[in-house]
Amino acid sequence: MPAVRSMSLMAKDKDFSYTPSPNHMRQPQDWEPLFQQFLARQMSADAAHDIHHVRRVVANAMQLTAATGANAAVVFPAAWLHDCVVVPKSSPQRAQASRLAAAAAGAFLRAQGYGLANVADIEHAIAAHSFSAGISPRTLEAQIVQDADRLDALGAIGIARCIQVGTAAARPLYHAADPFCHTRQPDDNAATVDHFYTKLLRLADAMQTEAGRAEARRRTTFMLAFLEQLASEIDPVES
Repeated sequence: MPAVRSMSLMAKDKDFSYTPSPNHMRQPQDWEPLFQQFLARQMSADAAHDIHHVRRVVANAMQLTAATGANAAVVFPAAWLHDCVVVPKSSPQRAQASRLAAAAAGAFLRAQGYGLANVADIEHAIAAHSFSAGISPRTLEAQIVQDADRLDALGAIGIARCIQVGTAAARPLYHAADPFCHTRQPDDNAATVDHFYTKLLRLADAMQTEAGRAEARRRTTFMLAFLEQLASEIDPVES
C-alpha cells in the first residue's frame, strides 16, 4: 500500500521544531509562517497539489470570506492545512485523505495553542473539502474551504492542473475516436479531457456559496471556450 505521510508525525523528528507561538499572534494571518513551516516538511503527491495550489486556495478562501462574513479564524488555517496529508491517487486510502488531514491539522493546532475554540470547526472544514470524501459541509466556513479548493480546479489554472495530472499518469490528452464523449461514457482514467466531463464541468452547480458559484460559472465558461477551441484544432486531424 502506498505510504501516507502525515505532517503531525513529523513534529517528533529530531531535526524538526516549530517556533513557539508568541502571545502577539492574535490574527489568523499572523500564523502564516508557522503554517508554511509545517507544510514545508511534506512533498506533494503530485505537481497539481503543491504549495502554489495551497496559496491559491487560501486566496480564494479569503475572498469568499470577505464576501460572506465568515470566520477567518476558521477559514484561514483550514485553507492552509487542507492538504497537509498526502495520499497517492492510486492508494485505497485516497478517499480518507481529507479526514487524515483534518486529524493531523487538529493535532498540530492544539499543540501550538491555536484558538482552541475554533479547532473542531477547522477540522470539519478540512475533512469536508474533498470531492472524494463525500462529507457535507455543515458550516459556512466549511462551505467556503470546499468552494475555494474546487475553484482551483476550474478556469485556466484548472485546465493546466488537469493536464499536469494526466501527463503524470501517462494518459493521452483525448480519446482519438470521440474526444468529447459524444457517443461514449467519459472515462478519465483513459483520457485527460474526459475529466472535464466526469467532474470539472459539474463543479459550478455543486458550489456551496453564491460567491463561489458565480466565480465557478465564470471559470467554467472559459473552460468551455477552451474545449471549443480544442475541437476546432483537432477535428481536421481526427476526422
